[in-house]
Amino acid sequence: MKFALYLVAFVLAALLLPFLFPGAGKQEGVYPNANLPWQITLDGQGGSTVFALKPGVSTLAEARRIFGADVQIAIIARPDEEGTLEAYFAQVPLGFVLARVVLTLEADAAKVTAMRERAVKAEHMESTTRKITLHADDLAAAESLPIRAIAIIPTVNLDEMTVVQRFGQPGERLAVSDKRVHLLYPDKGLDVTVDADGKELLQYVAPRNFAWLREPLTKAAVENQAGR
Repeated sequence: MKFALYLVAFVLAALLLPFLFPGAGKQEGVYPNANLPWQITLDGQGGSTVFALKPGVSTLAEARRIFGADVQIAIIARPDEEGTLEAYFAQVPLGFVLARVVLTLEADAAKVTAMRERAVKAEHMESTTRKITLHADDLAAAESLPIRAIAIIPTVNLDEMTVVQRFGQPGERLAVSDKRVHLLYPDKGLDVTVDADGKELLQYVAPRNFAWLREPLTKAAVENQAGR
């Protein structure tokens, strides 16, 4: 029993130590101090750079040069929505942190509707959410679209203390439940969702567009209050 407990403790330490101390856990071919989630550069004009990408400016083609060519591009839609155009990378090394990466691309409602009409197929994901596979011409066109937002899901679990240690004190702390909280950083264009029962989610936009992240949370809070 003691051996099993020691083994569990060792595995947890191996996962968390590199995240807490950048010098630990180096691997050949991995640059542990580059493109880390907390390395956000601000341009003083409402823009930012993270993972060598500028939200609102950099394109999907630029992201593929950084994250790799293995990407799934599709419209993700709920039954009552036209949906959003997203690019999904299953596993990306961000410094010493491995993560799933989802890019939301700039595509207005008219463009999304047109893509849906030309779509090859649609399949259900979780619940009633659908993944709509694009026509080859639209897949090619997506390469030149700007990245509206960047979302990452780290493979290592984070707690609130670790997030604050790396990103600093948030501008706002918004608790969704006893186990789920949003740490909001308007000046960085960042929303970190810490979830005790699930995976953490980090979402980045240009700071000038932080309302894109904040407004849905405000709307959800109002709806929750109205439903009580």
